[in-house]
Amino acid sequence: MPARGYQRGAPPARKQKEADADALCLFIPAIQTPKVIVVKNRRLGVVYRAVQLFILLYFVCYQDSETGPESSVITKVKGITYSERKVWDVEEYVKPPEGGSVFSIITRIEVTPSQTLGTCPESMRVSNASCDTDEDCVAGQLDMLGNGLRTGRCVPYYQGSAKTCEVSGWCPVEDGASVSQFLGKMAPNFTILIKNSIHYPKFQFSKGNIEHRKDGYLKRCTFDEASDLYCPIFKLGFIVEQAGENFTELAHTGGVIGVIINWDCDLDLSASKCNPKYSFRRLDPKHVPASSGYNFRFAKYYKVNGSATRTLIKAYGIRIDVIVHGQAGKFSLIPTIINLATALTSIGVGSFLCDWILLTFMNKNKVYSHKKFDKVCTPRHSSGSWPVPLALVLGQAPPPPHPCSADPSPSLAVPPPWPRPASAPSEQMADTPQQNEGPELCACEPSRQDSTLTDPRGLAQL
Repeated sequence: MPARGYQRGAPPARKQKEADADALCLFIPAIQTPKVIVVKNRRLGVVYRAVQLFILLYFVCYQDSETGPESSVITKVKGITYSERKVWDVEEYVKPPEGGSVFSIITRIEVTPSQTLGTCPESMRVSNASCDTDEDCVAGQLDMLGNGLRTGRCVPYYQGSAKTCEVSGWCPVEDGASVSQFLGKMAPNFTILIKNSIHYPKFQFSKGNIEHRKDGYLKRCTFDEASDLYCPIFKLGFIVEQAGENFTELAHTGGVIGVIINWDCDLDLSASKCNPKYSFRRLDPKHVPASSGYNFRFAKYYKVNGSATRTLIKAYGIRIDVIVHGQAGKFSLIPTIINLATALTSIGVGSFLCDWILLTFMNKNKVYSHKKFDKVCTPRHSSGSWPVPLALVLGQAPPPPHPCSADPSPSLAVPPPWPRPASAPSEQMADTPQQNEGPELCACEPSRQDSTLTDPRGLAQL
């Protein structure tokens, strides 16, 4: 007959109960606390410190900044040139004459002189303008791309045997009597003064690109990045050359050149360290045939014998766009404190990165995982355990200290059990200890990895 009392092996029912308790532990709300593990790995340590250093430098080396300064631009062009028929001065070849940040310098023109209000053949370039008889022309038709209102007549063109529909408007039309003139012979020597002033309102800082001298310096200097940075007088040929364009070709077809002035200033340094930087480039798409070049039209009006007359000019030129941008930075205490706090908070990214490397790529990742993650549960008393006084009365030894208890109370120590009476115990008393077999376990068995103090193949080999 098997001996009653405590047995070493737990019955299947108890094992199932412990398994259910372990599963239940996964769903019970738990508290997670960090566990500090020192991993002796030189390469991983270098990565960890490098990430921390990068975060500190990124946030701490910080200046309060402002982009897009308030700016004003004043321009002035000087120079004369000539064409086949006349001499041109600034008042004629600079449009508009106000001297703003955007202006055009005319380098070639197509002139249609002495236009008066009347009737004349439509241009051959207008769609449906060609005709053979009057039936091909609809009277009163107005073409948005044409030069006037159609009269309904089909008339001979200006030259050749072709015919076009007659229109009522400024005659002759542009294509029928225009004359081309080139103004670009002397244009490379035109001088352009670009006066620029900027202001950063956040820092109350202002500066201009002209040197304050009273000896007539601006009247005899031209721009040189090394020796005359604060003489913003540029030759038109220099600007086109710096933009990488051929001046003769650009003067015939026209184009848009950008003069970019950049003010990047570190205001922790002296104001003399805040200097403008100039760059030049072409802004319009020159390789697109449908929209290459730059041109515009304007007219000069006058009267001849009391009749309104005008000279229509189609101008090709170089348009200059002066663009100013920049950024200023200066040390500020409050943003620095905020960024320092952000940096200290972000240093944890280094630990996260190194943990990810250890758990993913290192050879001993399983060892590190076992060392890092522990499962600790609060011990629970089973309802079937014997109270200590009752166990002493019945002559039964109390259950051993709970394995989840770190500091068992000395009061639980009991002397050896009393001798049992000679009489056989009742059936109830004989069967009761069967419920208390084996040592009492917590709901979730604690990790056994901390039971040994040595780790010959543990983290030391990571």
